[in-house]
Amino acid sequence: MKQRRCAWWSGALGVVVMGLAAAAAAADAVPAPAPAPAASAPATRPRIGLVLGGGGARGAAHIGVIETLERLHVPVDCVAGTSMGALVAGAWAAGLSPAQMRAELDRADWSDMFQDSPGYPELNFREKLLSQRFLPGTETGLRDGSTLGPPGFVNGQKIKLFFNHLVRADTGQRLIQDLPLPVSIVATDIGTGARVVLRSGSLPDAMRASMSVPGLMAPLDYRGRKLVDGGLVDNVPIREVQDRCHPDVVIAVNVGSPPLRPDQVTSLISVTAQMVSLLTEQNVQASLALLRPQDILIQPDLGDITAADFSRHEEAADRGRAAAEALAARLAPLAMSAGDYAAWRARIEVPAPAPPRIDRIEITGLKRVNPEAVRRYIQQRDGQPLDTAMLNRDLLRAYGDGDYERVDYSVLTEDGQHVLRVTPVEKSWGPDYLRFALRLETNLSQGSTYLLRAGYERTWINALGGDLLLTGEIGSHSGLGVDFYQPLDGAQRFFLDARAGYRRERTDYWVLDQRVAEYRTARTTAALQAGVNFMRLGQLRLGWVESKVNHTLETGSDIFALVPQRPGGGWQLALDMDRLDRLSFSSRGWSTHASLFSSDQLGYGKVVLDNRAAWPWRQWVLGARASWVGATRGSRLPINDAGKLGGFLNLTGFARGQLIGDDIAYAHVRAERIIGRAPLGLTGDLRLGVALEAGRVGHPYTLQQHNGWLYSVAAYLGGEGPLGPAYVGLGLGTGKSLNAYLVIGAP
Repeated sequence: MKQRRCAWWSGALGVVVMGLAAAAAAADAVPAPAPAPAASAPATRPRIGLVLGGGGARGAAHIGVIETLERLHVPVDCVAGTSMGALVAGAWAAGLSPAQMRAELDRADWSDMFQDSPGYPELNFREKLLSQRFLPGTETGLRDGSTLGPPGFVNGQKIKLFFNHLVRADTGQRLIQDLPLPVSIVATDIGTGARVVLRSGSLPDAMRASMSVPGLMAPLDYRGRKLVDGGLVDNVPIREVQDRCHPDVVIAVNVGSPPLRPDQVTSLISVTAQMVSLLTEQNVQASLALLRPQDILIQPDLGDITAADFSRHEEAADRGRAAAEALAARLAPLAMSAGDYAAWRARIEVPAPAPPRIDRIEITGLKRVNPEAVRRYIQQRDGQPLDTAMLNRDLLRAYGDGDYERVDYSVLTEDGQHVLRVTPVEKSWGPDYLRFALRLETNLSQGSTYLLRAGYERTWINALGGDLLLTGEIGSHSGLGVDFYQPLDGAQRFFLDARAGYRRERTDYWVLDQRVAEYRTARTTAALQAGVNFMRLGQLRLGWVESKVNHTLETGSDIFALVPQRPGGGWQLALDMDRLDRLSFSSRGWSTHASLFSSDQLGYGKVVLDNRAAWPWRQWVLGARASWVGATRGSRLPINDAGKLGGFLNLTGFARGQLIGDDIAYAHVRAERIIGRAPLGLTGDLRLGVALEAGRVGHPYTLQQHNGWLYSVAAYLGGEGPLGPAYVGLGLGTGKSLNAYLVIGAP
């Protein structure tokens, strides 16, 4: 990731669990099935074991150490790693050179790696709708009357695909026991606190387990255990190397973070982080005590590089190389001649074949989800060479459906055929979920409002993916809703959607820029629609919509006294397409909404058009919006269903909904300067923006101070936060109309 975040390893839940596990961990290594024998060392040289300790991003220093070992022609007979040390050990043993590791770490988008979601543009449209209404981080499972939360802040979807790439799992299974160089990877059983040493099985799975910081990354279910970061019990696994290949010399590299100074322990987070650091340091000191006089300890001076500073991997690697070079005099006696070293390298070399031609694709392990729901994303075809980049993208899209803890793959050879096996793992806390959202808003003209939204979703009611969503809202607005969504085929291209809702909210009406009436508007709606999904692009819907609206005067003049209020319904055709790159504060892409409503009962038709676009330019994001609301036949739009202007980026200088009528046009252009980035694990950026707006009410329903085209200029500061988009803004409109906004939370 491009920005540093020192608290990455110390989320409150994670560090407490880490501390408890480290304190309780007393069990020894669990034996693994038949390990590969250690490579025999010639009698003319000592046997050498390499130990690569854990330390998060600081572990990139291991790459520099290996560079020095290779320069000096120092061979290794076995290697053990923990956490980031496991990543480097596994990648090196699988055939990656230090230079290749540097290049891969440099290419990795660390600002994206710890976000499981494939990104807003890659979600199917229904998931986009859910993300607009609820915060993803609030998802809580509901089963047998009990609530279940995700086992980690990150499930590790993108991280696991990255590990697959590092060890070239797309060319075939990467099993630890098949590697020419004996490798041991250390993890912790979070259920028992036992030290678990993996000497066989899937290499990328073992790497993933060893790096699973509790509370931050979900444990890995592996061989009946829940495995997490090995640093809890053995951060510098010297004993494992001694047991594995009985080396004459151990080269141990310790890159752990030192404890904080007393003056740095000033908050709850720093206290819990210090607790974990002290507990980890205890097992590190116990390991270092096993070193003998002939062994070599390398402790790079990593300065202020933290466990979360992945963007500083190049600096960490350079410091690791410098630390090893400082001990070159002690390492030199372990070196081989150039010819002998080349022969040793040839013995441990791992072939790097091209990805194979895939003969068959299998989707296995699903219990509730229809395999066709996964298969619809897989563009790999039988008889074609494996396209790994395309496969990774497709697996992320499948993961974005929200039904899985992870979606992984393996390439196998069965009966002479190359099989691509896709292995989705359904959420252990599903398939029923509670979701929440919060919105707080205050502005100069209408005061403060708040809204708490809760939803209960029951997924996969049937084999085609029937989905029931119940919602409730309380606060300044209140409401209830039910939505039953029923796909009609396994790939979910076609669907039926039945929904009903009740919403009660405050509605203000303005005359000559003065608020003259406040109503409580109760709106009841019901709809039955059929539609077609265009994968991630959008949806087309056609169906019947019925509505009833009642207005109750709270204060002011009763402008509805002579306005008939009768229920009715009509046909609605709606097209939604969304290719924006984010839910809010987009940087590129476009979206469009178009709907056509026609009712013989009510005697009018209505069209709504709304188009948005954004594109980046240097440190700026440029954006635009254009919309129109108007009647298509019969009389003008009824006041219950009229168009409105006013509110943030909808003529910002005017109050929300202040301008009401028929034939409403609006447009704006805006420029947003990116002035900061979100910290590790969060999305979006911080922006300072300005917008120029214009709007017109062709047929106003209340007297306006100014007619014709109205203008507004807005300035604002905003970005993505833990509760959703947040911004503070100021708008000045025609006639010196002034408004200010503070908004936090979901739409």
